[in-house]
Amino acid sequence: MNKPLILVVEDDAAVRNLITTTLETHEYRFCAVPTGEDAVMAAVSHNPDVMLLDLGLPDIDGIEIIKKIRTWSNMPIIVISARSEDTDKIDALDAGADDYLTKPFSVEELLARLRVTLRRLNYMQSSSAANKAVFENGELKIDYAAGCVYVSGKELHLTPIEYKLLCLLAQNVGKVLTHTFITRKIWGSEWENDVASLRVFMATLRKKIEKDPSVPQYIQTHIGVGYRMLKL
Repeated sequence: MNKPLILVVEDDAAVRNLITTTLETHEYRFCAVPTGEDAVMAAVSHNPDVMLLDLGLPDIDGIEIIKKIRTWSNMPIIVISARSEDTDKIDALDAGADDYLTKPFSVEELLARLRVTLRRLNYMQSSSAANKAVFENGELKIDYAAGCVYVSGKELHLTPIEYKLLCLLAQNVGKVLTHTFITRKIWGSEWENDVASLRVFMATLRKKIEKDPSVPQYIQTHIGVGYRMLKL
């Protein structure tokens, strides 16, 4: 099977060379472009498996590129940007990015984020959690048809909101979901800023599915941004 093809979109030549050298050393296939227009063209012509995207490009803002790509492709997009504010991360993730890495970064962290994204991609391609009758992740099991949740074979009693939250995270396993995305999906757009309620329900859900809620295995918090279900 061919190695995944990574599209690198970065206008800074030094950073672009660092990324491509790292990918080459670890035997990933890649193509690299310096502008947003080139990025869209390469995404169409090369059909890459993952995009590594800088937001501060000379011609098109990276957020607009994400929105444009999302009109026709679910290709995973990892943002690599010097913009470090939570609002920047939230804007990128809400636009459709899958992950966000802040500059300066270590090559080890870049490779780790890439491995996580590729695992999620392989998982979703081979057995889409949204379309399967049963979702399994470690000791966690969701029987969608029956509306039941089990941990280590023991059935849990979840409230309707807790169940909807868990299913939403499971159907996006490995992907960071922003507070706004989650609250909009669970309660509707009029409640999309009710982060306090979301935190309460997430805390009760964790108490039920996690062995130690203070050291969660399944649901990871991204402070100021949102939550991610980890693939075990």
